Amino acid sequence: MTSLLERDARVIAGVEKLRFFPLEVVEGRGSSLFDPAGRELLDLSATWTASGLGHGHPAIVAAMTEAARTAPGSGGLSAIHPDSVGLAEDLLALVPGSGERRVYLGHAGSDANDVVLRACRHFTGRRTVLAFEQSYHGGVGLAMAVSGQQVDAGHAADPDVAFLPYPNPLRPFTGDIDSTVAAVLEQARTRLAGGTIACLIVEPILSDGGLVVPPAGFLAALHALCREFEVPLICDEVKVGLGRTGALHAFSFDGIEPDIVTFGKALGGGLPLSAAVGPAAILDHPAGSALLTTAGNPICTAVGRAVLQTIVGEDLPARAGEAGTRFRAGLDRIAAGHGVDAGRSAERIGDVRGRGLTIGLELVGDRAGLTADPRLAQRVVYRAWQLGAVVYYVGGNVLEITPPLIITDDEIDRSVDILDRAISDAMAGKVSDEEVKPYAGW
Repeated sequence: MTSLLERDARVIAGVEKLRFFPLEVVEGRGSSLFDPAGRELLDLSATWTASGLGHGHPAIVAAMTEAARTAPGSGGLSAIHPDSVGLAEDLLALVPGSGERRVYLGHAGSDANDVVLRACRHFTGRRTVLAFEQSYHGGVGLAMAVSGQQVDAGHAADPDVAFLPYPNPLRPFTGDIDSTVAAVLEQARTRLAGGTIACLIVEPILSDGGLVVPPAGFLAALHALCREFEVPLICDEVKVGLGRTGALHAFSFDGIEPDIVTFGKALGGGLPLSAAVGPAAILDHPAGSALLTTAGNPICTAVGRAVLQTIVGEDLPARAGEAGTRFRAGLDRIAAGHGVDAGRSAERIGDVRGRGLTIGLELVGDRAGLTADPRLAQRVVYRAWQLGAVVYYVGGNVLEITPPLIITDDEIDRSVDILDRAISDAMAGKVSDEEVKPYAGW
């Protein structure tokens, strides 16, 4: 019998594949995935955070089923229905801001970012987008062309994008993080003062660039600069927003109100749904310039409303904060040398960082020099899959740990044990280059 893996290789386009190991899944329940043989895998990615409530959540199933039964058409392009309007109202109530605001509804964070970037250019009459090195804002259009990760991978940069370095506390480019932040802010000031910037777009945590948590106050300082020069600040919450960091909005740690906030992934609970919240003056014009036939459709928006109600009603941000503290404590124990094989894994853990259930585990060649070790990261995620956990790496050498917000304490403890064993086994050569080569990931 032809395997699912072989069938996939024959028919699915390579342009949409980002594979780290031969992961075949036929079912998901809670924080677990199941392969065709019935083997359980702890999901430490939540489909890159898109399955924020886990798999098969009752609220999502109920909303989807009811909406599908009575769906009035398949989109909000030329018609109005209660859940598209209701979802927009829900978001306006949950996202801080002032003045007259609007909500754009789309399919993915990529289109939400693309639309607001283009809208800012139209509103300001200026062209240059100020973004960050190693950033990721999407896989299509302008959002792709201003993503540092995509440009580094060989995709064409927009001719009017300017990149700033993102301050990394582990690797400050000036030698210490305070002077690095000062240097980045000075570069930003110089760019903004030139009068050509249409907007500045920033991730509150640099996700695909290595899960870098910026120093406290950095976003607030950026926000103040944007206000000073009257440049819209776009906060991309697509990957880490909606409770994952231990707060409903990741930008709230710096106490700011961005001009525009974009959402995706977790908002749809696994379905294609995105949103942007911002000033009416920006998002209302030009009319009809962002047309997607099925955007704002009754099924996805009903699910989006159920997702928001569940996150707020069950106080999942608080749960993410508590769960993240437990998860990081377990990883810190490994990094301190209290893991398997006489704590062997500790030799290659350069850093444990994050907020809530957005956790980065940096793998290095040696702890003294903090030399990034991408080959080890490839082997570790492959071995973790063999041992029963799904986790990916970002930034070349950082394990991105973003499980569903509903992960239990027992599942966290099991996950820590698997990651510990995976690192130790990978160091011991239990994963070969031949096994990993077809699944090189990024």
